[in-house]
Formats: sequence, C-alpha cells, structure tokens
Amino acid sequence: MLPFLLRSTALGVATAIILLFAVPSLRSDVFNQPTQNAVNDYSELQVSFNSAVRKASPAVVNIYSRKYQENNRSKLQTQGLGSGVIVSEKGYIITNFHVVAQADQIVVALQDGRIAAAQLVGKDRRTDIAILRIDGDNLPVIPLNSSYAPKVGDIVLAIGNPYNLGQTTTFGIISATGRSSISADRHQAFIQTDAAINEGNSGGALVNTKGELVGINTASFQQATELETYGISFAIPYALADKIMKKIIADGRVIRGYIGIDGQDINSVASRLLNRDQIGGIVVLGVDPNGPAAEAGFKEQDIILGIDGKKVNGRQSVLDLVTELRPGTKVNIDILRKGEKKTLEVTIKEDTRI
Repeated sequence: MLPFLLRSTALGVATAIILLFAVPSLRSDVFNQPTQNAVNDYSELQVSFNSAVRKASPAVVNIYSRKYQENNRSKLQTQGLGSGVIVSEKGYIITNFHVVAQADQIVVALQDGRIAAAQLVGKDRRTDIAILRIDGDNLPVIPLNSSYAPKVGDIVLAIGNPYNLGQTTTFGIISATGRSSISADRHQAFIQTDAAINEGNSGGALVNTKGELVGINTASFQQATELETYGISFAIPYALADKIMKKIIADGRVIRGYIGIDGQDINSVASRLLNRDQIGGIVVLGVDPNGPAAEAGFKEQDIILGIDGKKVNGRQSVLDLVTELRPGTKVNIDILRKGEKKTLEVTIKEDTRI
C-alpha cells in the first residue's frame, strides 16, 4: 500500500513541474505576490461623485435677500438666505419663492467669488418657484437633461448653502416620486429624497450622478409639517421648474387655466362597479357656482372621463391639463352622468387664486 501512495505522489509532483515549465503564465499566477493585486482591486472599487459635483457646483449660487429696516429705510439688512441654480447663459436663476418673497434687494454670490445684484423676473407662490436674472460673462450653467426621468432608487446629490456655512453637498437616493400635498397650499408632485436639505439649501440643486439637474430643493418634511423627522426631504422636479420659468419669462407671471371643480380619484372598487373603462376618471365632488364648469352645466357626482379627446388619469392629470390651457380656450369635456355619457363645452377662465 505504501509504495502505491509514494508512486502516486511522485507522479502528481512530476506532472505539476512539467506543467509549470510548459505553461509560463501559470508560474506568474502562482508566484506573484497577492498584496499588490488586492490594492489595485480596492482602488478600482472606490466610488466617487466628484465628477458630478465639479460639473454642477459652479452653477449653484448663494442667495441673500435683504430688506430695509423698519425704522430706517436707508439701511438694508440681510433677512434670509438660500441657494439658486443658474440654468441659462443669459443669467436666469431658479430658486424658491420663499427665499426671496420678502426681499427688497437680492444679492447673488457665485462660487468663483463674483457677487451680483439680481433682478426678480417673476415668482409663483403655488409652486414655490422664483426666477432671478443676473448679468455676467462666462456664467457657469448646470448640466440639463430634459429626457431624464427620476426613478426611485436613483442616487442624487443635494448642493446648496445650509446655514450659510458655504457650499455643501449631501448624498442620498430618490425615496419616492409624485409626492403631493405636503402642505395645505401646495399640490404639485414632489421628488422625495433622503439627501439632507436644511435651511439655506432651499433653491439649491438636486443632481444625479452625471451632475444633471434633477430638481430644485425646497423643504425638509420637518419644515413643511413642523414634525421632528430626519431623512425626508423634497425637491421640485426640474421639468416643472423649467415649465414655470418659461411661463414667467414669457408673461412675467404664471397664467393658469381654471374650470372650477373639486374632484376625487375613482378607486379600483368603484371602477369595477361602474365600468373598467372608467379607471382614471374622477368624481366631481363640488362645483364653483361662479366658475366655468357651473356655466357649462356640471353637477356633483359627474365623472370626468376625458378632456378634448385625452383620457384623464386621476385628479392630478386633470389639474395638469386644465392649468396648461389659456383663458378663453373652449374645450370639450367627456363625462358620465348616471350611466349616460355626455360631452360638455367649457370656456376656460384664468385661475386667480393665490
């Protein structure tokens, strides 16, 4: 038995030696020190968002709103701070309405050391958006990508000037999209993120890992609701901010269409009881007696199915379609009333509510 084992061992060793001499690459794999490979592998696995920050951060500015003293109208004092984002070579800046709402003078500080007085182009309280403009050469512009669609789980970076500490970048993910009604007077869809947004971050940039603008930071959940919370912050989607900016530049304000109804989404149970074709419709719960809908003959419990041939998909889609219409526009609204389909013609009026 022992001689057999010795012969087998000797044969295995001899085979290994022959292979090492016949295939040189095996010798390098066996005798190389693993320490250097481990160091190289570690360095390749390191993750950094420095490139995204370098692309985006020069276009994120500090905003100081100044107000005249009540007892001395000749003196200005800083009464608020925030951030803003340069989105055009022409010097247009998107920030939050609440950052500049009470300002008599607005000062913008760029990251390259330049300071400029800003002109208030217009503001919109409902979306908490304000548009400023500064003069300057070679202004940095944040990367923009209109085709980017925020998705839950996307990594994002919040850039701003919290507590006037200087430009600061925080990190997180998109926690949710389409968040609405975080406060009583604001109903548009927000991006929710766990990237820290503090006082002074308002109006700053939420960017993706390419440095492209994803949204305008606007509030933490604590700021919006006065609850003690962490890791819940909100940003206005770039697509909405861009739309509001274009309206303000064109008209000096945001002109919204209005029909004068209050509605509620049809839930899945109600849709099955009615008809599966009505999924996405909304039930009219109230009609403004002085509004266009009342003039057109709308009644409570009517179900809105479509506007000008476009099928609606819930309350938010109706709101979005109507607000985009110019006052004076006539539209056909398809409804279901007591099981009977009807079409009512409505003349859009301007929404003058704050």
